[in-house]
Amino acid sequence: MFYRTAESVSPKHPDKLCDQISDAILDAYLKLDPNARVAAEACGGHGVVFVTGEITSTADEVDIPAIVKRIAGDEIEVHTKIVKQSPEIAAGVDTGGAGDQGIMIGYACDETPEMLPLEVVLARRLNQFIFEKYPFDGKTQITIAPDGTIDSIVASFQNASHDELEKLVQEFIKEHNLSGKLELHLNPAGDWHQGGFDADTGLTGRKLIVDNYGPRVAIGGGCYSGKDPSKVDRSAAYMARKIAVDYLKKRQAHEVLVRLAYAIGYAEPLEKTVIVDGKAEEITGYDLTPNGIIKFLDLKRPIYEKTARYGHYGEGFDWDK
Repeated sequence: MFYRTAESVSPKHPDKLCDQISDAILDAYLKLDPNARVAAEACGGHGVVFVTGEITSTADEVDIPAIVKRIAGDEIEVHTKIVKQSPEIAAGVDTGGAGDQGIMIGYACDETPEMLPLEVVLARRLNQFIFEKYPFDGKTQITIAPDGTIDSIVASFQNASHDELEKLVQEFIKEHNLSGKLELHLNPAGDWHQGGFDADTGLTGRKLIVDNYGPRVAIGGGCYSGKDPSKVDRSAAYMARKIAVDYLKKRQAHEVLVRLAYAIGYAEPLEKTVIVDGKAEEITGYDLTPNGIIKFLDLKRPIYEKTARYGHYGEGFDWDK
């Protein structure tokens, strides 16, 4: 065993604000047009948010500036530049092919009820615990020692004093019966009050490890937020998680890793591997075409803004069950 560390960021972190903006735009289009093709990217900071991307839809009633202001504040200045999806990409997707090439990773383990690594779950739950009291920009981080106890905890939250953070962290430690060295680093650079877009810039897709399984598990590299399910870097990643969960339960395994790979415009995966407790085999029994995945997980619903808050796995989504 070795030291294992994971972090979590609050929904008011600049990068997470951008993720939520992108997915809220996606949801707005899917609500009006379930077949919308959406790839919306946001970059924000210091009073301004830029939204750009490719959207092809029958819906023309989506008020993007209103969505941005709901998430980031009424005072935000919004600039948009949206074009239609490239017809050359659309040609391959229209026939049922993948919207891009890529590798998608799914993972599940028996360390926690969420079937995620323990360090990921603890960092996230601590973040959520503090966010309930201080709904602002913030980060948490937990390091687990080789013996499975907690080595250190880091928490930095806007508008929270060191003493109040210590009180909340101690409550969390007691509630979760945590033990170990428990070295605390609370607002280690000092208490702070300027956060979010006032303090820093954010960008869609910049918290990929937080969105996935933590730094212990490899990821394919594709961002999820702002992308409709024809983009397999989102939909196939969700399917890979579902397969990992299924194999974990069916085989009563300790750890399952799934690898899927696609080529743009081609429907069938080029790789479909599941590794169960270190032993690899080919995945069988699933329709892994983009259309098959979309139908199986019912992915044309406006369900995505919530996924952009605290990660895409372990929060009770259909692909977690």
